[in-house]
Amino acid sequence: MTITIITPAYNRSVTLPELYESLKKQTNKDFDWLIIDDGSTDGTGELVKKFIDEQDKKTTASDSNTFGIEYHFQENAGKHVALNNGITIAKGELIFIVDSDDRLSDNAVEIILEFHEKYKDRKDELKLCGYSFLRAYSDGTVNEGKFPVDEAVDTYRQQRINNNLLGDKAEVYYADILKKYPFEVFENEKFMPEDAVWLKMSGPYNMVHANRIIYYCDYLEGGLTKSGRKMKIHSPYGMMYRSKVYITDSEVKIKVKIKMMLLYHIYNRFAHIEDKRYGISRGKTAAKRERIKIRKSLLYYSCLIPAKIMALRWGKK
Repeated sequence: MTITIITPAYNRSVTLPELYESLKKQTNKDFDWLIIDDGSTDGTGELVKKFIDEQDKKTTASDSNTFGIEYHFQENAGKHVALNNGITIAKGELIFIVDSDDRLSDNAVEIILEFHEKYKDRKDELKLCGYSFLRAYSDGTVNEGKFPVDEAVDTYRQQRINNNLLGDKAEVYYADILKKYPFEVFENEKFMPEDAVWLKMSGPYNMVHANRIIYYCDYLEGGLTKSGRKMKIHSPYGMMYRSKVYITDSEVKIKVKIKMMLLYHIYNRFAHIEDKRYGISRGKTAAKRERIKIRKSLLYYSCLIPAKIMALRWGKK
């Protein structure tokens, strides 16, 4: 089994069947499906057990058109914690994160394996950490457009951030490398942007960026993407950490760093609010603040006042 597909799920019993059906249609079944239930209360666990029973019956009947399913439950802690747990126990050589309200093209696994076969022997030579493919909406429109050059071997930083191609893509990572980069976890916070990890991997490692659609998504009400600013405001240390990763990366463009510095200051204000909400004294936040500490440069000071104004506006919405 080459690929582990990891799906974090929180109260997604309505949408999971569509993903399951897309996995059953895969033209290549060299994968297993690992569901990490982030404290669902809507019967997600019972639903997944039905999926497992269906696959077990096929295996018993000597049906080769099957794939393994593994289910793990955790108390609600956020997608990033679910991913940490899933990545730790993943058995595949490659890890493909697929959200619980999305689905794959019928040939998604086949395409991934074709690229893997082509590049796996050059992993060390090209310093590869994985492959990046395209996501599309239900109507076939590519999310934020294609890569400028098909099959470019380059960093996430250059292809996605510095080229301003910021929409979601479908990343597949080498498990042995991804396991070295766990998502940061801050107490009382349930969100950490994934790009905080993807950027940290950028520089030491490249990716193959391929203009092939393998993933379909439509952002739903209640999903992480749609939840937006409110969700981020309640995870200010995670958002500050993400900003720090961008700000301290010497190869990120200055325009992006300015944006991230503004966000750093904005979420710093909300961090103080959240600490008061949980009754946490400044003395007890020292360890967290050490993790998100940055150098107080000219950029740091020049963004203070604009960020304060923006934070006040955010607080009124």
